[in-house]
Amino acid sequence: MDKTVLIVDDEPNILILMEQALEKLEDDYNVELLRAKNGVEALEIVKAEKPDLIFLDVMMPKMSGLEVCRAVKQEFAYPNIYIIMLTAKGQEFDKQSGIAVGADLYMTKPFRPREVLAKSKEVLGLD
Repeated sequence: MDKTVLIVDDEPNILILMEQALEKLEDDYNVELLRAKNGVEALEIVKAEKPDLIFLDVMMPKMSGLEVCRAVKQEFAYPNIYIIMLTAKGQEFDKQSGIAVGADLYMTKPFRPREVLAKSKEVLGLD
C-alpha cells in the first residue's frame, strides 16, 4: 500500500522547501506528495485521498491550520492521519491550541530538511 503525504502552506517557497526535503520519499519509497495552498484546498484533498501524513501550516488565509486539523481529527474522524503543525518560532500558545484540536506534533519554521525527512519516514513506517 503506497503512502501519501500532504503539504499545506500558503507560502510557495515553504512548499518548495518541503517538497525538496521529502522528494527522497517519492524516489526511494514511492510515497505520493500532495500539496495544498490553503485550508479549504487541504480539506478537499484529505476527503479524496486520506493522506497518511499532513504537514500543516498554522497561519493561512481562508482557513487556519488549526481549523483544518480540527476538521480532520474531529469532524471527519480520521484519527489515523498523522498531523504535524508547522509554526513560526516562538508561537507557544499555538502549540497548546494545536494539541487541543488533535495535532500529533509541532515543528517550528525554519525547519531542518533532514529532520522533516527523518520524522516522515518514522511516521510512515519506512526503513
